[in-house]
Amino acid sequence: MEGFKVLSKIGEGSYSTVLKVQRIVDGNIYALKRVKFYKLSVKEKENALNEIRILLNVKNKNVICYKEAFLDEKDSSLGIVVEYADKGDLFQLITERKKTKEYFTEKEVWKVFIQLLKGLKALHDFKILYRDIKSANVFLFQGGICKLGDLIVSKVARKGLGYTQTSTPFNAPPEVWEEKPYDSKSNVWSLGCVIYEMVTLRPRFQAKSMEELYKNVMRGLYPKISNKYSEDLSDSLKLMIQVEEGQDQVVKNY
Repeated sequence: MEGFKVLSKIGEGSYSTVLKVQRIVDGNIYALKRVKFYKLSVKEKENALNEIRILLNVKNKNVICYKEAFLDEKDSSLGIVVEYADKGDLFQLITERKKTKEYFTEKEVWKVFIQLLKGLKALHDFKILYRDIKSANVFLFQGGICKLGDLIVSKVARKGLGYTQTSTPFNAPPEVWEEKPYDSKSNVWSLGCVIYEMVTLRPRFQAKSMEELYKNVMRGLYPKISNKYSEDLSDSLKLMIQVEEGQDQVVKNY
């Protein structure tokens, strides 16, 4: 940490803190995630190290760029340095739009949609299953650039399948709810939920309890999007979020 000046705290979780920092050697601004190793199980430590390996290998303009990593022995924490999202995240933007009741234009939706598809494809090319796709993990930059980030719950699936349930419940596909193997199709389902949330300013699947949410997901029940949006957008969301096979069709088309 001696090489960084802490400017502010961006967020905090059970096992990690995200800081806005300035790297002393170059004066540039970055985001620094400090993962508390002493509180982590062996498996959780492996997940943290896996995030570094993923970010090292993936070089794509729609995936958060890894800068460096270090182990701070003073407090037994792992520091992961990535580029700083100067425009926040998509969840924050959706929350702001919800307060002002200002819906995204179709052009705005497609701009985000296509960029996230490209980022997701880059991860899939490395056999990486991004297991927690949600609006809070879509980071925004100057010039309207969107990037997928916070890959600590991602997994390099050597055989193309994964089993661990870590997805956000509102965006989790049926196979995750049933603890069945998932693959790249599961990511496409979750991405469809993010775009739906952007269009409607609310989660695609809603319920008063987890049991009701489970039933709605398994049935594929959700309100249709407004007819002010095109049939192309509506049809794309239908292709991405469906209980039967064929969820990966949109990624192939783009």
